[in-house]
Amino acid sequence: MSEGNLRERLDAQRRAFDAGPPDYSRRMEALAGLGDALRAREAELVQALHDDFGGRSPDETRMLELFPLLDQIGHARRHLRGWMRRRRVRGTWYLWPSRAFYQYQPLGVVGVIGAWNYQLLLTLGPLVDALTAGNHAMVKPSERAPRTAGVIASLLADVFPLDYVTCVTGGVEVARSFSALPFDHLIFTGSADVGRDVMRAAAANLTPVTLELGGKSPAILHESYPLELAVRRIMTGKLYNAGQTCVAPDYVLVPAGREAAFEAEARRVVKALYPRLAADPDYTHIVDARHDERLEALVADAEAAGARVVKLATADPGSGRVFPPTLVFGPTGGMRVMREEIFGPVLPVVACANVEAAIDFVSARPRPLALYYFDEDRRRVDHVLARTLSGGVTVGDCVFHLAQHRLPFGGVGASGMGQYRGFDGFVTFSKKRGVMVQRRIALTAFFRPPYTGRTRRILRWLMRFAAR
Repeated sequence: MSEGNLRERLDAQRRAFDAGPPDYSRRMEALAGLGDALRAREAELVQALHDDFGGRSPDETRMLELFPLLDQIGHARRHLRGWMRRRRVRGTWYLWPSRAFYQYQPLGVVGVIGAWNYQLLLTLGPLVDALTAGNHAMVKPSERAPRTAGVIASLLADVFPLDYVTCVTGGVEVARSFSALPFDHLIFTGSADVGRDVMRAAAANLTPVTLELGGKSPAILHESYPLELAVRRIMTGKLYNAGQTCVAPDYVLVPAGREAAFEAEARRVVKALYPRLAADPDYTHIVDARHDERLEALVADAEAAGARVVKLATADPGSGRVFPPTLVFGPTGGMRVMREEIFGPVLPVVACANVEAAIDFVSARPRPLALYYFDEDRRRVDHVLARTLSGGVTVGDCVFHLAQHRLPFGGVGASGMGQYRGFDGFVTFSKKRGVMVQRRIALTAFFRPPYTGRTRRILRWLMRFAAR
């Protein structure tokens, strides 16, 4: 699709929005229509994702994408009326007898650029928030999962008129043109390198941007936490979607001397989760040959630099991009596995003397999208929370803070900016508009020229109380 055609679609959406933004009833109808379409085309969506990956667990697609998406829609529908309600605030005393309130109003047309690893959730999830806030939207799914992108385009075309929601498919050039459109807000999920390009393109239009970028999310184990439980939850979170998850644990910090126990337990957990690996329908394949080769290069680089590489299972070389769960012991800062987001089933294991050393290790690196801490002592948990900064945290588990509708989801620093999901998504795609209503007779009559001695005396009197 050409840049001119994209602009025509945007202009049509803006005209439709200006003719009358979606009210409560239309928003509820839009959300219900999207939910019904997802249910009706469940099998088609599951198959498309399976085909795009060359093997993707249907149960994981339902559990990690379709169910959370449908639940997000239900949460929004249950709470929308309350979110839209005008909220009164106490007026500033020297502006008496004015009254003040704020209300959330839609921005206009929102652009959504999705990500291939969770093509449904990370494309349609932001769309749900944009529609909930009363916007029109243009959606660009990732070209790396083209079959699913095609189904999404067809689904949205069946549910919405083009001047309300439209889906744009195509390759990198289309994505570049899309990000350069003068949206009222743009949300992008993907790599930091592409995120920089998106932000540069949006800056030309002063388009506000939400970036969800990922990064190297650590898991920290305290020595008192049951190792068996911690390893089971870490490996489960790591191996969802074969590690191709933005909030997957990217490396684990274990108490020094527990490395062998961690390895033994990880091997047992992998055997229990995926007993046949390559032939196991629950184990997702790597999305394409380029990404598979990249993972091989990461592991080879670490091994060449002196790390001990442990494959926790075996995969037939002809099994079709099935990458075995792999631990990397003794990683150093110069290795690629410790410099790049892994985005696959490879887990570096770093030994630390204590939790303080683990905190220092994490804090010396770019801010991660997620942090996982395994401990049951509330004081130590609070200490870790105070000493670290990340987009989100799960204590005692991995990944699942993402599913909390009443918590915001978003990165910080190198892992992104802005947030969405639930009420926070509603706020992100809205303008919180402040309104003051003044009466005929008001104290503001003193705040206009000509400024007399009486005005100055009143101002001095006011200033005496201003900082108290």
